[in-house]
Amino acid sequence: MQDFVARPEHGIVWISGASSGMGRALALKLAGEGYKVAVTARDHLKLAELQAEASGLSGSIIVLDGDVTDAEDMEHVLASIEYEHGALALAIFNAGIYLPVHAEELKLGDFEQSFAVNLQGVVNCLVPAVRHMKAKGQGQIAIVSSVTGYGGLPTSAAYGATKAALINMAESLKFDLDKMGIRIQLINPGFVDTPATRQNDFPMPSLVSVEEAAAHISAGLKSQTFEITFPKRFTYVMKLLNLMPYGLYFWFLNRATGWRERPLSQHHRPVTPHPAE
Repeated sequence: MQDFVARPEHGIVWISGASSGMGRALALKLAGEGYKVAVTARDHLKLAELQAEASGLSGSIIVLDGDVTDAEDMEHVLASIEYEHGALALAIFNAGIYLPVHAEELKLGDFEQSFAVNLQGVVNCLVPAVRHMKAKGQGQIAIVSSVTGYGGLPTSAAYGATKAALINMAESLKFDLDKMGIRIQLINPGFVDTPATRQNDFPMPSLVSVEEAAAHISAGLKSQTFEITFPKRFTYVMKLLNLMPYGLYFWFLNRATGWRERPLSQHHRPVTPHPAE
């Protein structure tokens, strides 16, 4: 028996964090395939521009403003989808931020903000989504994590921790959601060319455009795979790295990034290549 795959006739697609980057490209991709896509973010103007851009597509964009860190906001978004637009068929939890962390200048705010958006923000969306899908006996959920969640990388103490938690969360929930007719998938991208990654001052191996990322995700959503990861020539290397003994793992990453040779500084925040959607 195959798992449920959401089609346009099944109902609404909901994408959080859709005002820019990968979420925006994915909203356009799915609307172009005939889906009715509800998009959520804090920036209403960007969502309105996205809606206008999709006006000629076979599907459509519905703008539902909301802050994923506000659980009540997400309850309102779900209520609006169900009572004004149709049944929720597919939810893609994409909203996320990356704040580099350096041990010589640890800041509570970097962790608090990362956890609030990347982790609690997903939970705030997930709880009402599962409740609505459970009532209908079917649904599909995709959680956007990152291959950074596979193992610790320099500057990723906050970001990577949230992504590792999302990986574990999706794996753990799958056991029960399978029995409820709700399909859950995990999206682990490598480097994607977004406004955030354009600020990086280092080479990003196997960089893909947001359009390429959206194409990979769209295809993965229609497949029977649990993990949607791309580009595989990069993400599978990251998987293999985390099979190494710790001594070899830390030696390799220090050598590959030159991190051990970089001086500690209170005024300069060096960065290192690692995936961020």
